[in-house]
This record gives sequence, structure tokens and C-alpha cells, in this order.
Amino acid sequence: MINIKNFKELLQDRHPHSAIILGSGLGAVADSIKNPLIIKYSDIEGFPTSTVPGHKGQMVIGTMGKHEVLCMQGRFHLYEGYQPIIIRDMICSLKQIGIERLVITNAAGSLNPDFHPGEIMLISDLINFSGLNPLVGPNDNELGPRFVDMSSANDLEIRNQFKQIAQKLKITVHEGTYLMVTGPNFETPAEIKAFRVLGADAVGMSTIPEIIAAAYCGIRTVAMSVITNFGAGMQKEKLSHEQTLECAAKGAASLTKLIKAYFSEV
Repeated sequence: MINIKNFKELLQDRHPHSAIILGSGLGAVADSIKNPLIIKYSDIEGFPTSTVPGHKGQMVIGTMGKHEVLCMQGRFHLYEGYQPIIIRDMICSLKQIGIERLVITNAAGSLNPDFHPGEIMLISDLINFSGLNPLVGPNDNELGPRFVDMSSANDLEIRNQFKQIAQKLKITVHEGTYLMVTGPNFETPAEIKAFRVLGADAVGMSTIPEIIAAAYCGIRTVAMSVITNFGAGMQKEKLSHEQTLECAAKGAASLTKLIKAYFSEV
């Protein structure tokens, strides 16, 4: 279990009410945080650690725009061997230190021919194809309900605010359905065809457990994908994590502008 008392002590009287989770290759967003306090995941008792290249495994707490934010440079994937409940405990620990609003980002493959690498997709709906759920197991009614309504898990008001800001900044932002697989292998061409039939616009290996856990403990959440490639069978290039990081870095500039503007205006 995560030691909440230890977590709060490490914050050194900082009181962020908004958090950002950064996906593969998107850690540069944290560079725009002013007066940063850095906390390594390993310094928080009971907190998991990130093992994937492109994830620093630390929090950056400081000012972005008009708000004090907690930015996570690195997340936890089920393919790393973590049990889903660990993601629930991590999100609930954010709630317990005062987080009320969560911005989740990821790098994802496009299943929609109109969504191109380097562009951003706001997640409007979810398909959990991982077969796993962070809420499985004994329930703590003090943290959240046994059965969670997911119909408004991707906050419509916040999504609309991001769309309006993107329009002002002339940043291309789509909306679509995100499908999660467990990974770590990339999807096959046949799977990509099947996912498109199901109505998915993008596919990735994260994010949905975090959204479920945030809905469970009552954190308002918006999630978005930086499109890094087309799915298998939709492009000639061979898929690789290096390609994901390279393309995510290109999209990170637009993502940084968008998130900075959001916390400056809202």
C-alpha cells in the first residue's frame, strides 16, 4: 500500500489540485512547470516504479499557468507485470493528497485514416480490450463504489474547453474512441481490422485503467492521445518503440502548448 502520510510529507506544503500523467515520449510537458519540486517514485513508500524507456519515473510539482500541478513523468503498464489494482491505488493516492482534476496523455497508434501522426485525439469513449480491470478485488467503500458508472468518465466540459483552446491555437485535435490492449507486442494487421470494425479510432497499451480508477474515486478526467503511427497493415514502416518515442516527441510540442494554455485560461 502507498504510504499517504509519507507522500504528503514529500510534497513539502505544496497543494496541487490538478495532475497530469505523461505517456511515452511526452515527458517534455513537465519542462514548462515553474518552481519545480521533483519527487522520485522510489522515494514514496509503496509507490510503484516505471521501467519503460521514455518514462523518467518521477513527479514534478510546481506552477503551470494559474494552477499548481503535479506532473507524472512515467506511468505503469500492465505489460510490465503490475497487477491492475496497483494503478487503482496510485490514482486513489492522488485523490487522497487533494487531486480533483486529472489530464492523462498517451502515445497511440491511429486506426482512423483521417488521424495522422503528430496530431492529437481527445478520448471521447473507451474499449477495454485488455481483459483486466483495476477495480477487481475487495472494495473499499471509503474510496469509491463497488459498481462505477463510466458514461461520463471522460469529462465533457473539460473536453470542450480543450477543443476551444486548440481552435484558438490552430492545433489539430480530433475526438475518438480509444481501445486498450495489454501489449507489449504491437497489434497484428488482423487485430487492427477487427478493432476498426468495433469502432476504435486509436489503440494503445495504457490509460484505460487510470480512467476507470479516476472515475471510481471521483476525479474529473480528460484523456488524450498523441498519434505516433498508423496501425499494423495501414503503413509500410515497421512498428517499433523507437518510432513511437520519435513521433511522440514531435507531437509533444503541440501537446505542451495545449496543456499550458488550458491551465492558463481555465
